[in-house]
Amino acid sequence: MRLFSPFIIILILLAACSADKKATKAFRYGKYQSAIDLYKKQLSDKAKAPRANYFIAESYRLSNRIKEAEAYYEKAGGRGINKDSIKFYYVQALKANGKYNEARAQLEDLSKNAEEEKVRDRAKAELDGLSYLENLKTKASYYKVKNLELINTPSSEYSPAFLNNELFFTSSRGNGKIYQGNGTPFTDIYKVASRGANVDLATLAPMPEGINSENINDGCITFSPDGKTMVFAKGNSGKKKGGEDVDLYISRFRNGAWQAPVPLNINDPEAWDSSPSFSPDGRTLYFASNRKGRGRDKTGYGGTDIYSAQMDSRGRFSRVKNLGPEINTPGNELFPYVAEDMKLYFASDGHPGFGGLDLFVVMRQKGRTVIENLGEPMNSSGDDFGIFLFKADRGFFTSNREGGKGDDDIYTFVNEDPDLKVVNYYLQGITYTKDSVDNNQILPNTKVSLVDANGDVLQDFVTGNDGKFLFRIYDNEDYNLIGQTDGYLVKRQTYSMRGKGVDPTTLKELVTNITYDTIMILDRIELNKIFVLENIYYNYDKADIRPDAAKELDKLVQLLVDNPEIKIELSSHTDSVDTEAYNLDLSQRRAQSAVNYLVKKGIESQRLVAKGYGESKPIARNTNPDGTDNPVGRQKNRRTEFKILAIGVVPKKVEESEDEEFDEDKYFRGSGN
Repeated sequence: MRLFSPFIIILILLAACSADKKATKAFRYGKYQSAIDLYKKQLSDKAKAPRANYFIAESYRLSNRIKEAEAYYEKAGGRGINKDSIKFYYVQALKANGKYNEARAQLEDLSKNAEEEKVRDRAKAELDGLSYLENLKTKASYYKVKNLELINTPSSEYSPAFLNNELFFTSSRGNGKIYQGNGTPFTDIYKVASRGANVDLATLAPMPEGINSENINDGCITFSPDGKTMVFAKGNSGKKKGGEDVDLYISRFRNGAWQAPVPLNINDPEAWDSSPSFSPDGRTLYFASNRKGRGRDKTGYGGTDIYSAQMDSRGRFSRVKNLGPEINTPGNELFPYVAEDMKLYFASDGHPGFGGLDLFVVMRQKGRTVIENLGEPMNSSGDDFGIFLFKADRGFFTSNREGGKGDDDIYTFVNEDPDLKVVNYYLQGITYTKDSVDNNQILPNTKVSLVDANGDVLQDFVTGNDGKFLFRIYDNEDYNLIGQTDGYLVKRQTYSMRGKGVDPTTLKELVTNITYDTIMILDRIELNKIFVLENIYYNYDKADIRPDAAKELDKLVQLLVDNPEIKIELSSHTDSVDTEAYNLDLSQRRAQSAVNYLVKKGIESQRLVAKGYGESKPIARNTNPDGTDNPVGRQKNRRTEFKILAIGVVPKKVEESEDEEFDEDKYFRGSGN
């Protein structure tokens, strides 16, 4: 019997240890194709095979090839590896390969027997999703799809964008060096002349050097509506300290050329930031990111989430905001796109889908956010993503479904729904202030926010020198408009679309745009400036707050909440009926009653001063020149006002009493007329 020497055994063990380290290092640094190749060499070792299968499966999943992961998840295991996690991703691989019955069986077991509650909950949600798909398949689909064969190759083509009769897309064609993250060549951005979906292949060309970079993945491009600003993703050099190295870059078109791109300030250096898309007005940038939670507006809900960022008049981005749990899930949401009708489209593997990434659309219906799967044939068991509409009923998207020319392919689609009618409602307005002679004067650089009935901010707009703002609004919804700029009181006013919409069936055009007009007048913050509160009435000889007066005082409560830096005097005035002393006492009681109401509504008492002026400051005649009664004048004199006493007040926190609640009935007295 031949025996190995101790020296040979040590060499074998060292070689095995070195191979393990190489595989682990490749996986850790996102070189997934290298990891796959290294771990496959361990499959013949029965002791290492279960763990090797797991890392091969994970490498395929993390490099967007989950179809190929199925066989490896089925055999995966090993010490320290979560079995429930293996089974959950095995389900995703089964769905990606169209094996829905097998996926259902795995989910039923997982929903009952998974150790962690959150895994059981996700499994139950996936089961509900399979039932949703069965119902979805029964609905009529008017979509027709077609492979855009002229530009697709055995390489990857994805993320189409259309501008000024040119189709832009990302492709791995023409690059020899392999990116170790997924085993395919690095990607560049290309463009080709196109009349809709009719491309002129003779014009196909890569974007210029500086936009594309050698041995760097460049892709996922978007343009501002005027075509002068471009944002795209760049990264994955293979030399990263980790796998998350994709950032967003911006370039501007000046003097006939694209300027050198620079990173956007909204990038997270530790995260993957990609798939950007401008809103139709060019003021909002949507993108996907796997950044960690850092405060309320950046809290992630899963893998990759969709975020928005606002662009100001100088082209700078700020106010990054997560779109929230209605859209983002524990899975991955990415490739956002907002069409001309302001519907948000995106790709997700977290919402109920056919497998891999599916295409979804977000709509507003009766004040609610409704998310719908676009169904087949737009979606398949593969990855379907990167949608772009060049008309209201047609556009492009990306898919790696069966029957394509290679990896990811670009497809065209048309929506042949005979009842398709797009009605876009817009609210346009101008921000003003009053000049010295009480005329309207345009107020520029004002932030105007559109807020829905639930208090959620739907859109922000910063006015330019013309003071104009524009919002997309929806039928049968109620809104608040909030205007604010330095040196002026925050203004809040309502706008309702109830009863203003049109019946789409009466329209002949595919797209109809309807615009409504409004104005917003902001008041300058000035010491001793007086504002009259409308409709603050009291019953005769009473100081109790009537229900109709309470509604008006609630508006003052909101104004004080919106403008926490001001202190006011709340004053009450009477007409000249009864004695001067009596009227002075009555007005003081009324002013104090109003102040008490505001305090009970949460306004700090140190911000309020009650003052009764009686009949001493009339704004109209109480009697006519002939001495007869002037009821109109007396009505004007019976008024409530507030005056700004101080600016820059720092409110003191008032502890709420636990044993005393505000009894509104105590303040609602009288018949009200």
